[in-house]
Amino acid sequence: MSHPAPPTISIDALGSSPDFRALGTLPQVRVDLRYASTRNLLGHDLYSPHDCAWLHAEAAAALELSAQWLQAHHPELRLCVLDAARPHRVQELFWTHVQGTSMERYFANPARRSIHSFGMAVDLTLLDAQGHELDMGTGFDDTTELSHPALEDQLAAQGLLRSEHLRHRALLRHAMQHGGWQGIATEWWHFDFGDRETVRARYQLIV
Repeated sequence: MSHPAPPTISIDALGSSPDFRALGTLPQVRVDLRYASTRNLLGHDLYSPHDCAWLHAEAAAALELSAQWLQAHHPELRLCVLDAARPHRVQELFWTHVQGTSMERYFANPARRSIHSFGMAVDLTLLDAQGHELDMGTGFDDTTELSHPALEDQLAAQGLLRSEHLRHRALLRHAMQHGGWQGIATEWWHFDFGDRETVRARYQLIV
């Protein structure tokens, strides 16, 4: 299904827009954007020289609530953002690499427009007091069923996920739910804020 073209905003213009907020203004949130490095599925820095450490202001406020809940209940842990505002041009680049492969199911078709490209989705994990990532059973951007929250009980019964993996994932979900975020069935690290169709219809697309 295609959607009418939404209004657009350049990734480099987010700093001058009241509709967006820098992740650096969230003191309880760490930032490690994987697509601004080579530590990602494609092995390339896809963001430089652009600053992609942004979210829509509504999503940023929600993430702040999640971080505050985590600070209150698990002060030794921190949220760590792995991806946030993703320019539409990068989503198009992803699609050229994954279209027609088994990885296609993990990436939004640019024709539908990723919620990341509106600054209304975030990928993240949890860090311990030493700054190390908690073991979630897979790494970020793993494209196997081990990453699927919907299959966790089944995978645990098969011995493919351990109880600590389920505990860590549940803790991440609880923190995000306290900010009003919704997880998805196929990626433990991905959360949306707001209804996807509403976002696609009413928000600015980052290009």
